[in-house]
Amino acid sequence: MEILPDKLDTSSLMLQGSLLHMRCAAHILNLIVKDGLDVMEKGIERVRDSVAFWSTTPKRHEKFEKMARLLNNEYTCRLALDCKTRWNSTYIMLKGALQYKDVFERLSIREKKFTCPTGEDWVFAKEVCARLKVFFDVTELLSGTSYVTASLFFPQICGIRLAIRK
Repeated sequence: MEILPDKLDTSSLMLQGSLLHMRCAAHILNLIVKDGLDVMEKGIERVRDSVAFWSTTPKRHEKFEKMARLLNNEYTCRLALDCKTRWNSTYIMLKGALQYKDVFERLSIREKKFTCPTGEDWVFAKEVCARLKVFFDVTELLSGTSYVTASLFFPQICGIRLAIRK
């Protein structure tokens, strides 16, 4: 991108060609969401701890899966612990944990070492997950490689703004 302004007469370019470079919209969204999650870290910590508790050992995972089946909860996705540097993994973790909320609650009765997230934790996780879904979908759309995405940016950002305000 540095070459183009050098090849053109800068006096004929608006703002000396500084508008020729556009940052990746998906990358900008990733930075925004990462900053937001850093602020909300404490709110989802108990859900993260719960997922970690039941997914770190094969024996516990087996117990979790068995309880899910016992409660007639289709075990369609495996619990996935997030990677704190990748916000989309936090979305996937919360989405999966919310699907098995009743399993976590039932297991907290049987397993004394396990502390289940509170009702407030689950409500907060659901809110965060709903907001992250909006960012997840937009990031996926803007990361497309088989179509032009520049024209999609502004309407998608407006949609995000409306979703956040709710």
